[in-house]
Amino acid sequence: MTSPRTRGGTGAASLQGRDVVIVGGSSGIGLEVARRAVAAGARVTLGGRSEEKLGRAAESLGDAARWAVVDNTDKESLAAFFAGVERIDHLFTPAATYQVGPMRELTDAEAESPFVSKFWGQYHAVKHAAPKLAPDGSVVLMAGAASVRPPAAAPAYVACNAAIEGLGRGLAVELAPARVNVVSPGTIDGNLWAGRPEAAREASFAQYERDALLRRTGTEGEVADAVLFLFTNTFMTGSTLYPDGGYALR
Repeated sequence: MTSPRTRGGTGAASLQGRDVVIVGGSSGIGLEVARRAVAAGARVTLGGRSEEKLGRAAESLGDAARWAVVDNTDKESLAAFFAGVERIDHLFTPAATYQVGPMRELTDAEAESPFVSKFWGQYHAVKHAAPKLAPDGSVVLMAGAASVRPPAAAPAYVACNAAIEGLGRGLAVELAPARVNVVSPGTIDGNLWAGRPEAAREASFAQYERDALLRRTGTEGEVADAVLFLFTNTFMTGSTLYPDGGYALR
């Protein structure tokens, strides 16, 4: 019996000469993924809303980076962004802007905002990216560990993250042999929380440190490492990784 054909180039070295697109790549986890991809020899295209932030991010990455403005809540903006991309070997879509809170307190628009930006934003990004996606390429969606362990009363946000994990499985079936996976981080001490009120940040971090098995929040680099693993492991598809310090287990 012949053995299955072994695909070459797993690990970061397999990113050499590849094209990585990151919608939400001007800061935070997206920028950390871009840094690692460029260090591994990839070319990166950064998308985001702010020309200023995109320009600074691309400059920090050097000649391997280019950028274009995109609003992931606007289908025409996404279509225009991906029309300017020739090829995609790996796509990461962490961009999202939304509000979180109890059902009884949020307006309908606020409650729907995670779905508008985080769910449908990623859905439509992948839809426009798919014609450019290499047959052996990959997509990594961004969800969150609240999908399996709600930290507080925020039902729409919890449901959105769970829906993204389901979206990853559904897209893996449709887009095969290209691979689709999901990264679902816990609370990360980084760009997202840096812009929130200090009191809220400290309270959330303290709760997370009590609840997670590793007794700490995560770093953007730790999530970025998980994303690169999903880019480069050629036998991973339809899966969700939880870089959450064991939060989902308690």
